[in-house]
Amino acid sequence: MGIDLSGVLSTELKKNVEEYKKARSKNDIGECRDNAHACAVLCYQIAEQQPAFRDKYIANAKKWENIATGKITPSSGSHNKNSSSGPVAVKGSEKNSGNSSEIDFDASSLIETSSVTWNDIGGLDEVKRLVKETVVIAGLKKPDAIKPWKGILLFGPPGTGKTMIAAAAAGSLHATFFNVKSDRVLSKYFGESSKLISSLYETAKVKAPSIIFIDEFDALGSARGEGTSEASRKVLSSLLIELDGLQNKKSDHLLLSMAATNTPWDLDTAVLSRFPRRIFVTLPDEISCRSIIQINTVGLDTSGLDLPGLGRRCVEKLYSGRDIQNLCQQAIWNMIHDKNPRMDELADLPFNELKNRVLNTRELINSDFEESFERIHSPLNNDDLKQYNTWNDEYGERSQC
Repeated sequence: MGIDLSGVLSTELKKNVEEYKKARSKNDIGECRDNAHACAVLCYQIAEQQPAFRDKYIANAKKWENIATGKITPSSGSHNKNSSSGPVAVKGSEKNSGNSSEIDFDASSLIETSSVTWNDIGGLDEVKRLVKETVVIAGLKKPDAIKPWKGILLFGPPGTGKTMIAAAAAGSLHATFFNVKSDRVLSKYFGESSKLISSLYETAKVKAPSIIFIDEFDALGSARGEGTSEASRKVLSSLLIELDGLQNKKSDHLLLSMAATNTPWDLDTAVLSRFPRRIFVTLPDEISCRSIIQINTVGLDTSGLDLPGLGRRCVEKLYSGRDIQNLCQQAIWNMIHDKNPRMDELADLPFNELKNRVLNTRELINSDFEESFERIHSPLNNDDLKQYNTWNDEYGERSQC
């Protein structure tokens, strides 16, 4: 049986409403918006706990959202009589005032053109299947009762291809791809990060179909505690509001939030509930390792390689896809140095003359990889993998295969 938290949430909501009223009486717009963010999140949470009053709290949550995002401006002066869960505000768009144009521009600057396809990713067949079916069902005509996933969390060790998965999803659909680095948002736009989140989702709606990919998500979505900064709390509140808005809106347009983290156990439980599809992007198996080696040696003669043996070595050394990419790059350089031992002496030649010369190459052989195996070390150990597997067993996606 679930625990009824509505009483606790209602008490917290009343406290935030009172704080909002105090800030409103002082004409402190910034503080008003901060409290409005908190009130919106709480209203959505209470709506989930109290189905009989769901419509009321959803409506109030949307009003709080409008204040928090600057779509309407908090009124000042006397405390008019109003619902304990609903705000008092006056209409007045602020989209073209202050620094919002700068924030809008920055949101658009996060757009990247993705040419990545599913075939560019070696292995990860189950991960690709789960993401593919998520984007496909969003586009198909379907009964109202069937609601597509709005949030996907990709978790796993570093370097396993989480960014590539998101880029392939956008590239295959020709969707607008927003690539967001959490730590850069928090540092570069300190104090404006929550506005950037709102602008990001507004821009994504206009440019739909859109995929918003938030990398290093733990920087934004870590569990809230005494050590959490005020900026981080504001950004997290803004993000929860946007994600709740997506869940509660029916739209024929694709707007999918994808997030990636190396430390899923650090994420706030409220954040996890907004990403119901949590997909474990694990280390590649032997077959996947061989596929990644082939992708990273395209155009070179690999007929002399023992690919099954190399794949086994990669698994034994706990290599990620990025580690294997580095392994191949180092092996290729070993081959190049072998065939071009005095290459550095050509550095004095004009560049146009270098363009007329040809680099000497040969087939790749197993010995080219031996030195690379000695140089490339995985940052992971078996205890790390056990922690990922334990978290996946408790919170992750269950395979349907």
